[in-house]
Amino acid sequence: MGKIVLYLAMSVDGYIADERGGVDWLSGDGSEPDAPGSYPAFLNTVDAIIMGWTTYCQIITELSPDRWPYKGRPCYVVTHRQKKDQEDIFFWNREPAALADKLKAEHKGNIWLCGGASVSGQLLKENRIDKLWLSIIPTVLGKGVGLFPEFSQKLPLRLVKTEHWNGIVDLIYEKR
Repeated sequence: MGKIVLYLAMSVDGYIADERGGVDWLSGDGSEPDAPGSYPAFLNTVDAIIMGWTTYCQIITELSPDRWPYKGRPCYVVTHRQKKDQEDIFFWNREPAALADKLKAEHKGNIWLCGGASVSGQLLKENRIDKLWLSIIPTVLGKGVGLFPEFSQKLPLRLVKTEHWNGIVDLIYEKR
């Protein structure tokens, strides 16, 4: 059975994007500019990807407009829009929790919850996230898109691992 892993970067003050939705601040402090970080190794563990519509649009218009970066892995975009599926990209317009359950049953490896705040918050409320892997970027934004802006319950976590590279600290938590 697969595991849903929320793997994403956030500022020191808890934002996953600036107030305009931008992510151009996602970089280390320059102390180890050639360090690959945790992303390449993590991506090798991923069997499927879940993301929200805003994250999908940001990828195809800003971050990687010329090529789909997750080719060869099924990617599910949670949206209320009626869109036609594409190669490796499937549009899901039902409850995110049902998608999480489906993918956990179908896959043995990690199911990467790639973003964004809305889908992550919904899956956290529904107790579907197995692991939180948060890369803390050495930047304070002051304002922006919060990771869990509408989450109002307590979720006890257990720190299972830490890593650091280029001024970025990865905190890896599992549910207690």
